[in-house]
Amino acid sequence: MKVKLFSIFASVLVLLSACAKVDQKVEKEDTPFVWEGANLYFLLTDRFNNGTTDNDVNFERNLPTGKLRGFEGGDIKGITQKIKEGYFNQLGINAIWFTPVTEQIHGAVDEGTGNTYGFHGYWAKDWTALDPNFGSMEDLKDLVETAHANGIRVVMDAVINHTGPVTEKDPVWENDWVRTSPQCTYDSYKNTIECTLVKNLPDIKTESNKEVELPESLVQKWKAEGRYEQEVKELDEFFARTGYPRTPKNYIIKWLCDYIIEFGIDGYRVDTVKHTEESVWADFRKECEYAFELYKKNNPDKVLDDNEFYTVGEVYNYNISNKFAFDFGDKKVNYYANGFTDLINFEFKYNAQSSYEELFSMYSDILHGDLKGYGVLNYLTSHDDGSPFDQKRERTFEAGTKLLLSPGTSQVYYGDESARSLEIEGTVGDATLRSFMNWDEIENNAETQAILSHWQKLGQFRANHPAVGAGVHKMISENPYVFRRSFEKGKYHDQVFVALDLDKGLKELPVAELENGTKLRDAYSGKETEVKNGKVSIDTEFDILLLELI
Repeated sequence: MKVKLFSIFASVLVLLSACAKVDQKVEKEDTPFVWEGANLYFLLTDRFNNGTTDNDVNFERNLPTGKLRGFEGGDIKGITQKIKEGYFNQLGINAIWFTPVTEQIHGAVDEGTGNTYGFHGYWAKDWTALDPNFGSMEDLKDLVETAHANGIRVVMDAVINHTGPVTEKDPVWENDWVRTSPQCTYDSYKNTIECTLVKNLPDIKTESNKEVELPESLVQKWKAEGRYEQEVKELDEFFARTGYPRTPKNYIIKWLCDYIIEFGIDGYRVDTVKHTEESVWADFRKECEYAFELYKKNNPDKVLDDNEFYTVGEVYNYNISNKFAFDFGDKKVNYYANGFTDLINFEFKYNAQSSYEELFSMYSDILHGDLKGYGVLNYLTSHDDGSPFDQKRERTFEAGTKLLLSPGTSQVYYGDESARSLEIEGTVGDATLRSFMNWDEIENNAETQAILSHWQKLGQFRANHPAVGAGVHKMISENPYVFRRSFEKGKYHDQVFVALDLDKGLKELPVAELENGTKLRDAYSGKETEVKNGKVSIDTEFDILLLELI
């Protein structure tokens, strides 16, 4: 492939709105980026920002659709535009994950919800091309380079389990590539893997050891586009280097790794992990690591750091409490031993119903105990979770505080920071979670700006201090509630103190771990203080303190 939250007091709204535009960073050039403490932003490419209207309609995708089931115009250029405007840096985001941008099926499907197009990116037609609705290879190159220039890692979305649905415009691939039945019943290991997730979603035969030729529809497509010979040449080179058989999974692994070699993306969020054999992901990880090292070798001036390639798996309903074992009923699988250092944690939204200390201490104990060396990606809202933590957006401040101050990697779903509505009238199913980003409210609504300011301050604090997400948690005081996080990596040491649910105005807090005279800055209000007799006194109009050493 060639480059081609709760109610807000009116008296502080104006102040908070102004703070939303203030960079609260404490510059620390030697602050390392660590995935364990990253603040990752997840967005639907088509629903975030429309960078150009020139690519809004392609492949005659003109049929009327169900509510929020067609393309809305968001694209790669729109993401890049917001990086350049500083939106992500102000929010303390240091990694972006966006839904797949590969070419989607051209037709629409209707399963009783109105016509639906592949706006979400999970209905691949051609892994080697980008869908023009999302943008071009040049657009993707620009996005990655712009993100890296702003200290932001790029995580793409990998789908190996299935192709897109079959339509009049999108023929099914050959039988040695896919199965179209039976439909999964999810009551055993086999009935979760060797089956289709839903009706009319052809399942890639990832378990197959049979060598296969390229799908005829893909051959004809590439020939019509004038790139058949080049694609075959690259496939020949890949299979010659690896010695892998030409099985379905290996073709797709090659195609996905090309994006690493070509653009230097930093990670993959891997879709539908438990619906293929776990060995698929071990092989995928191996080739991703090879591709990442090759990119670094070919582009030494573009290497950001010595972090390994990031792979986080969507093992639906994996919980941090399960630690290493996911139970199918008749078989348990350790996905950490099969290609992943991180898994999406579906339990977090439930744990977040507990107190701050219960939540924070539990996660610190597990991540620095049994799961030491591995990680989880915590979320409260997502694109396909119909029971989010705060569907009515009534606890947005609490949600931000719990997500961004919890141990583990945080996933901010686009609009969490701006209370984008999750209840859209006229939608069916997941569509209600996928409205267009509420930029107008961010621009014009004072309450939205206040919410955004809260998420920005917490996000920047997290990004500036690996200790927040990757450090060891220790409660200092129960009332007032004060805790410390500490982190070490090589010669780098980071320590922060956080206090929550405080009275507004003058407050005195214990920080006995610090020497008298130690100066601290509250990253939330911007005020400074120093330790006297093992305590700090500080007067702010907020009920939260984010204390960092000056």
